[in-house]
Formats: sequence, structure tokens, C-alpha cells
Amino acid sequence: MGSVSHRPGPAVMLRHAGMVAVGGALGSAARAALEAAAPAAPGALPWTTLTINVVGSFVLGALLEVLARGGPDEGRRRAIRLLCGTGVLGGFTTYSTFIHETAQLLTGGATLLGLGYAVVSVVIGVAAAVAGILASRSLGRRGSR
Repeated sequence: MGSVSHRPGPAVMLRHAGMVAVGGALGSAARAALEAAAPAAPGALPWTTLTINVVGSFVLGALLEVLARGGPDEGRRRAIRLLCGTGVLGGFTTYSTFIHETAQLLTGGATLLGLGYAVVSVVIGVAAAVAGILASRSLGRRGSR
């Protein structure tokens, strides 16, 4: 017997791409509004981008844990992951701005601040994702009692 392909058809793939695009537009708009409201001063730590990326990492960790605990990545769970996780949170967090700001600090003479910003962003981002996962698990255990 041959293996059955579980690859979605073109209509489903297009619908998934649309969810990511809509979510990405919403997340990017929210990030742009926050960065416009609190822009980074030249040569200073880009607090807004750092905060956005840490908050986004925490929420993404929590979201993915909740979805994974709910069952396989299909149906409504996949739609939520694509719309909210890949779309909204992918647009809200920003690797490109983080790298651009790091490069500006490094080339603008703030070498230690640039290196510190890069390291702290990655370390705190990973820690925030883990904290989101753990918080979601903790809330899940409380809710099942």
C-alpha cells in the first residue's frame, strides 16, 4: 500500500497564507505604532524593540504550549497558530529591526552597548518564551483541578 499524503491542497494553503498575512499586518501595525510612540534615541538602548520582542516571545511560548496541549496541529488549532502565532506575533516581534538597531549601535561607536543589546535580547527572548510555556502549563494544571 502507498503512503497517504497529508499535504493540504491549494485552497487550504491559500487560506493559511491569508491568515498569516492578515495576522502579520495587524502585528506589524501594532509594533510600528509602539515604535513611533517611543522611538529609540540614537546611541541608546532600543527599549521599545526589546520590550516588544520579549513580550512577543512570552506570548508565543504560552500560545504554542496551550495549542500543543490541546492536541495535534490541525483544524482550529492550526488556524489559531497561523493567524496569531506566525501572523500577529511574527509581525509584532521583529528580528530585522533588532539587527538594524544592533548594527547602528555597533557602527555608531556604542560597541559594548550594541553587543550587550544583542546578547540580552536573545537571552531574555528565550527566557521569556520558556516563562510563557511554564506559565501556560501552570495555569493549565490549575484549571484541571
